[in-house]
Amino acid sequence: MSVLAAISVLALLIIVHEMGHFLAARLQGIHVNRFSIGFGPILWKYQGSETEYALRAIPLGGFVGFPDDDPDSAIPPQDPNLLKNRPILDRAIVISAGVVANLLFAYLVFVVQYASVGVPQDFVPEPGVLVPQVLSETSPAAIAGLESGDVIVAANGVRFDQGEANTVEDLVTLIQTSAEQPIEMTVERGDRTLNLTVVPEISGEGKPIIGVQLQRNGEFTFRRANTVLEVFSLSAEAFQDMLVRTVQGFVALITNFSEMAGQVAGPVKIVEQGAGLARANLASLFPFTAIISINLAIINILPLPALDGGQLAFLLVEALRGKPLPDRLQENVMQTGIVLLLGLGVFLIVRDTTQLSVFQDWLQ
Repeated sequence: MSVLAAISVLALLIIVHEMGHFLAARLQGIHVNRFSIGFGPILWKYQGSETEYALRAIPLGGFVGFPDDDPDSAIPPQDPNLLKNRPILDRAIVISAGVVANLLFAYLVFVVQYASVGVPQDFVPEPGVLVPQVLSETSPAAIAGLESGDVIVAANGVRFDQGEANTVEDLVTLIQTSAEQPIEMTVERGDRTLNLTVVPEISGEGKPIIGVQLQRNGEFTFRRANTVLEVFSLSAEAFQDMLVRTVQGFVALITNFSEMAGQVAGPVKIVEQGAGLARANLASLFPFTAIISINLAIINILPLPALDGGQLAFLLVEALRGKPLPDRLQENVMQTGIVLLLGLGVFLIVRDTTQLSVFQDWLQ
């Protein structure tokens, strides 16, 4: 059920993104002939009055198609409601609407969280240290078999008991004083207890690390929000904090790619992390959904071929030149970008799948 929940979150966010493009076009009267989730061969489709809705085999995103260059379209090339015949501002709204939709959806996720689950109040500690995320597939933690959602209940014979405020600090101290020395950990994963050996490595900053996020294990008690205004205010604060931290993460990835590249995750890894969080606490799917939605927005706004940012870059050049770049050049750039993105997506799926614990167990 936790895996299904994580997959549902990812599918929902893709739908939200593509629905942003779709609605921005339709509300302006622009023709749309395809709305697709996924790429490649069609698994299911429905033909509406103007638009074909489809589910495709390769789950690496989706797309909204326009009849502008469709040779089978009955719409004349001079139709003012074709996307290519609209002013630059109209086209920019359509192209950027997916990013806006993901950002708005992330904020609404927090609104729903605070309105339904409530406002976090008191923290009720439980034994152990929670691992909300394993940061890299090549990290010592991942190599040892640690997964998102695991609870470390003991390390080198020292138990992390309920109610001890310094459990995370104690574990961090143990890791930082055990460079390249094995740490024997007792880990709880659902109803299973595992014994894992983790060997901290020296990071680029010269500190021993195992490549995980750590936090106190336990749950918050919640209270009902006092007013609707409090819900919106707290949601805005949470959204802003997560957006800033996500942007900082992308900046760190760009400026220190060699060390951060291992943290780039594909759909399989995202689902695994989401499932781990859902196992630990189903309410954690709210911030998980929000952060993935924000990540999708930021990735898509990057000025790279085949992404929304790349198309916006073409529009900017058109605005500066007073005329668009040649169609053939734009098509070649976009097709190259699509091939590269699909290749990266397939690589990440294969890499993340082969590193799943169930796959490793099968190989052994």
